[in-house]
Amino acid sequence: MVADKRFHSVMHDKPRLLITMGDVAGIGPEIIARGWQELVSFSRPAVIGDPAHLHAAVDLIASAAVVETILELDRSEPSGKVIPCLSGTDQDLSRVRAGRVSATAGKAAYDFLCLATDKLLAGDADAMVTAPLHKEGLRAAGLPYPGHTEILAERTRTPHYGMMLFADGLGVVHVTLHMALREVFRHLTKESVVEKIRLLHEIMGRLVDGAPRIGVAALNPHASDGGLFGDEEARIIQPAVMVAQKEGIDAAGPFPSDTLFVRARSGEFDGIVAMYHDQGHIALKLLGGLRAVNITVGLPIVRTSVAHGTAYDIAGRGIADATSLIEAARVAARLANQNRHEGAKATRSVLNA
Repeated sequence: MVADKRFHSVMHDKPRLLITMGDVAGIGPEIIARGWQELVSFSRPAVIGDPAHLHAAVDLIASAAVVETILELDRSEPSGKVIPCLSGTDQDLSRVRAGRVSATAGKAAYDFLCLATDKLLAGDADAMVTAPLHKEGLRAAGLPYPGHTEILAERTRTPHYGMMLFADGLGVVHVTLHMALREVFRHLTKESVVEKIRLLHEIMGRLVDGAPRIGVAALNPHASDGGLFGDEEARIIQPAVMVAQKEGIDAAGPFPSDTLFVRARSGEFDGIVAMYHDQGHIALKLLGGLRAVNITVGLPIVRTSVAHGTAYDIAGRGIADATSLIEAARVAARLANQNRHEGAKATRSVLNA
């Protein structure tokens, strides 16, 4: 997939990024260790996680870096030789084994995320990048969340939010997310579609030059073929698109998803609103591969993530690829720098008034 020339690529300075370790039984510690040299080249990263598992990951990949346990975040310039790690949980993780679901690891992953979120809300860092957690681990720990997105929304008290996958200048936001397919029809409303169009319009306006062009996917095959395969297009999705258009958003659809993604790949659209999880995930991950990044839109903080899971099947083998983590950090740094630039501009405006 050829990168869109409209995609902003300028990095102004090095923002402070918090890297959460996720589920320590997965590949999170390893990809952090493997990607560290690249991360420090464009950001000032610090890890929130478990120092012991990070140290083991450094040894696993035979890195020359040293893990340094820190008690507080500072503004120092990190190097590729030292990985600062703030211990983010009181859970005893010494018995957690790679590739196995663990309630302890699930609770720790939750703790890492909450601490990082609180640090960002307090202004102690500029953005967060999350390594993967495991949904079964969360459940085993008695935590009623299907993933990062819902935890972040609750912790930041954000009522309108969404998950966007992003790769090579194309963003995909999902109207429904972590639910059974039979539940999608109940949660799909004109209001929910309009909300996601607005969120996509806002975030892509920060990632591309000019007004973002948004394509809205149909729910049914062939966009229902005039009602032959359902009426959601005429009853829900098309009215939502019309609302967005009246608000000045460059949105069009609904289009059959199989043709919509082909058109987006050719450069016709900057963003796509998908109706359910796999409709957006499968296509975007096929197009973007390991370059795909997860962005939570609508939050008062910047959060990006890898677009893959804990990979229990290869955890502890030293072969995990850090590409998605590095790409997620690049996008987080870009958005954080933009926030800082806009904040400085607003301050200058007040001072000059």
